[in-house]
Amino acid sequence: MNTDPRYPIGRLSDQQLIGNEPYSDAIRNVHSNDIRNLPQLLEYAVQDLDAAELNTPYRPGGWTLQQVVHHVADSHMNAYTRFKLALTEDNPTIKPYDEAAWAMLKDTELVPVNISLTLLHALHARWYVLLQNISEEEWQRTVYHPAQQKNSTLWQLLASYAWHGKHHTAHITHSRQRGIHD
Repeated sequence: MNTDPRYPIGRLSDQQLIGNEPYSDAIRNVHSNDIRNLPQLLEYAVQDLDAAELNTPYRPGGWTLQQVVHHVADSHMNAYTRFKLALTEDNPTIKPYDEAAWAMLKDTELVPVNISLTLLHALHARWYVLLQNISEEEWQRTVYHPAQQKNSTLWQLLASYAWHGKHHTAHITHSRQRGIHD
């Protein structure tokens, strides 16, 4: 286990599979299953947490567990849109967004996490079907991220969002293992 509470499973660049490997059905299945299974794993991670626990940061200075759950929904809605844009447009420029500002909006504070979990179940069901039907050639389609000033392939995005879900789920599970109020 990583000792940095910001990166409980390590940074994306530390992961063995970061989307730079050549396409293979086996790797696609691993990452696609990470996408398919995330809503259930995230739901399990927050199961039986009360309001006080959900409003506890996963680390000093970090987001609350509630903010983490809502962030995953926000992020993955953007991800799904980015996939669809890449599949229907030629190297579209994607819209960056201020994740920290989104995490401070009233819906994140006032809406129960089960709403975002329900959203994630529906979103990931559609996303998984989309992922299963992308051709090997289409995995090389790109989006341009102006804040990062780089193109990313769908293949790279898949690896990134598979990691992203596990990363934030680990924030919650590691908080639970440490004792939420520690």
